[in-house]
Amino acid sequence: MRAARFHTWGSAPVVDDVPEPARAAGEVLVDVQAAAVAHLDATVASGTFDLKPPLPYAGGVEGAGIVVAGDGFEPGTQVMLRGGGLGLLRDGTWAERVSVPAKAVTRLDSPLAPEVAATFFVPATTAFVVLHDVARLGEDEEVIVVGAAGAVGSMVAQQARLAGAKVTGVVGREDQLADVPDGVTGVCLESTGDIERLAADRPASLLVDTLGGDGLVARTRWVRPGGRAAVIGYVTGTEVRLDLPSWLLDDVALLPVNMIRQERRAREVAGELVKRLSAGELSVAVQQYAFADAALALEDLRAGRVRGRAVLVP
Repeated sequence: MRAARFHTWGSAPVVDDVPEPARAAGEVLVDVQAAAVAHLDATVASGTFDLKPPLPYAGGVEGAGIVVAGDGFEPGTQVMLRGGGLGLLRDGTWAERVSVPAKAVTRLDSPLAPEVAATFFVPATTAFVVLHDVARLGEDEEVIVVGAAGAVGSMVAQQARLAGAKVTGVVGREDQLADVPDGVTGVCLESTGDIERLAADRPASLLVDTLGGDGLVARTRWVRPGGRAAVIGYVTGTEVRLDLPSWLLDDVALLPVNMIRQERRAREVAGELVKRLSAGELSVAVQQYAFADAALALEDLRAGRVRGRAVLVP
């Protein structure tokens, strides 16, 4: 069978012919239908991360497929693959078949397209936790989502709309306005007039920010006094300068979102989110790559050229 593997740290993955996996006790043998290409995969492959699988290793911290054999799983069951050290301490999902610990296998009770099953978990559960557990979204709120064309931002915007909020989705470039979800008002950072109006009117009760960086404080001033800003990313930078007197005057609470601590909660809510995805109430944008193009997928991810989430299809 084929597997996309890293042979040295910092290199591109290579598609190799490798032996079929042998199912060990406590493992589940799965035919992989789709494998996500995530930012964590790129981080691990750099060799700078604290967790490192032994080289050579198949990448892929997330995926989805069909059970071939495994105690407690009926053959033919659609499952999500995540956890159990996949792509972090052992070979991951970038292979045509995998044998993985049972704890890394989650049965999907509602059918999903394979590329969605492989990629929904992080954006969908992050959005739910941000809105309902961290920000505690109430009725009739006005929400601004920064980075609304991205996988997580788009999902935040969709779920806020489903909860009854009025949602504005902010994107970085004009061409990204087409990727803002239906029912969400799109605004581009390049549109000076629109951004000035947000700053003048301060219409939002909640800001959900995926960009971070130097512009974060200015964006919190789109929120009315007494509101809050949930920070879930730092795409444009990891540092921000906060002038305490101005921040106190603005009166906007900054809420950090740590999804590592929220893994158990994310798994609790995943089932309901799968139902909404299966019913078409939510959607995940994916950009598919042939299995042989794993190196290109990783390159596009690092360069910010992926619209939604990248996924390999064996």
